[in-house]
Amino acid sequence: MTQSEALNILKTGNNVFLTGAPGSGKTHTLRAYIDYLKKNNIEVAVTASTGIAATHLGGVTIHSWSGLGIRDNLTPQDIDSLETKSYLFKRYESTKVLIIDEISMLHHFRFDLFDQLARSFKRNDRPFGGMQVVLCGDFFQLPPVARAGEPESYFAYRSKVWNELRLKVCYLEEQHRQDDDNFLAVLNSIRENDVGTETLECLKERYMAEIDSIIQPTKLFTHNIDVDRINEEELDKLTSYPKIFQTMTKGKSNIVEALLKSCLAPAELRLKEGARVMFVKNSLDRGYVNGTLGIVEKFDESGYPVVLTSSGKKIIAEPEVWVIEEEGKIKAEARQVPLRLAWAITVHKSQGMSLDAAEIDLSKSFAPGMGYVALSRVRTLKGLKLLGFNHRALQIHPEIIEVDQSLRKESKKALIYLEEKGKKEIEKLQKEFVERNASKKKDVELSTHQKTKLLLDQKVPLKEIAKARNLKEETIIEHIEALKDEGEELDISYLKKIFKPKDFEAIEAAFQKSFKNHGDYRLAPVKMILKDKFSYKDLRLARLFIT
Repeated sequence: MTQSEALNILKTGNNVFLTGAPGSGKTHTLRAYIDYLKKNNIEVAVTASTGIAATHLGGVTIHSWSGLGIRDNLTPQDIDSLETKSYLFKRYESTKVLIIDEISMLHHFRFDLFDQLARSFKRNDRPFGGMQVVLCGDFFQLPPVARAGEPESYFAYRSKVWNELRLKVCYLEEQHRQDDDNFLAVLNSIRENDVGTETLECLKERYMAEIDSIIQPTKLFTHNIDVDRINEEELDKLTSYPKIFQTMTKGKSNIVEALLKSCLAPAELRLKEGARVMFVKNSLDRGYVNGTLGIVEKFDESGYPVVLTSSGKKIIAEPEVWVIEEEGKIKAEARQVPLRLAWAITVHKSQGMSLDAAEIDLSKSFAPGMGYVALSRVRTLKGLKLLGFNHRALQIHPEIIEVDQSLRKESKKALIYLEEKGKKEIEKLQKEFVERNASKKKDVELSTHQKTKLLLDQKVPLKEIAKARNLKEETIIEHIEALKDEGEELDISYLKKIFKPKDFEAIEAAFQKSFKNHGDYRLAPVKMILKDKFSYKDLRLARLFIT
């Protein structure tokens, strides 16, 4: 099935399982559908089984969104307690489409618990309370891991609700990552559990083989301890002076904490000239994607790293923003240079990435699918150096082969469904789905930021704005920061008159000094440099004219 065919089915409102091999365009298709829903004013919850997967789509974990959290079961008392939370009721009530990415890593029993909660909050006994459910993932990927004390876990298709959903299976068959026919044959043989002499010979040829690349390839290991050790060892070998970039955050502390845990960019990024790095975000307009490799060639006049990529392109790695968004509102935000050290990464963290070149050690593989996940990150055989593998490395979970055959058959049935309905009937179903689920337009009310902007446009002093809005001056400054982030054109130069020229020069010099040392504009180091002469409010206001 093609991406466009899958989109056509998604738009009809059917529950869908979107699957396919790595590189087949699952995430791209999801993003296209999310954009379609937002354009048509249909409330969508974008979630995933893990935090890392959730950040790829700008969503949250299904555990957080649903209210289930880390529970392994639900008692009547649990449900009663959750139903006292009005924000959860509002969330379920408004949501028309629920997306869950990386479904392969979700325990079957938790999938049933999410269904139970949805039915309860929606007061509707249909699967997931009648929401359109869109599941995405590949059961050849890493399976769910049961922690100590948890019930025995299986893939989500073993749940009670899976069959009740009557999912249309959209099995994507295009390939947008690998364009090496020999390598595709290797990956397909693993996927079909048909690893023979020819496949093994292909892989043996890449054992300790040199890779022709400007950049030293990233090493993939199965365990964090190996990754951390190698990255620190390699960074310490460099004699250049280190620069440290701290993540800037906004939002409630608990949501920010969840975002930082799931974000691939580290909270504190230590870099040196010559450091091996990898971009951890997609930015096609800037010329990189999640997985682009490079070397820090230097730091530019603003202090940001200039990365020479493996293709020979130079890119200034300016800060990017990761967000957690719910109901159209940003709940948490993290701003950081989109890089991490990349001499080595774990196979787990490599899920969803496309690597130009990689050295892969599978000698400690401990889970079915681990070898397949690692190998399928790389685009070509020439970009692979195999450091070793054990007998488990090329194994696939035993029941997945049969399940995969069944999914392919169901996908063909979905194509027949499209053909039998015909273009006009499909368009009619799509239109009806939008009409049923689009939120009614409400009179547009100015946001609290925009209300502040009206007063700023009138050149009202800061104290008087705070008094008029019945807010603290610090809150008004937050509004100005938000307006700047949103790209609003502001003339706030009149607020600078609050400072004496000499005081402002001293504050500006302190910010510049702090930036050289830390690579950012945090307030605490500046306050220390100025020996607490100025309040945080004063420094925050001054920062508006410096950054």
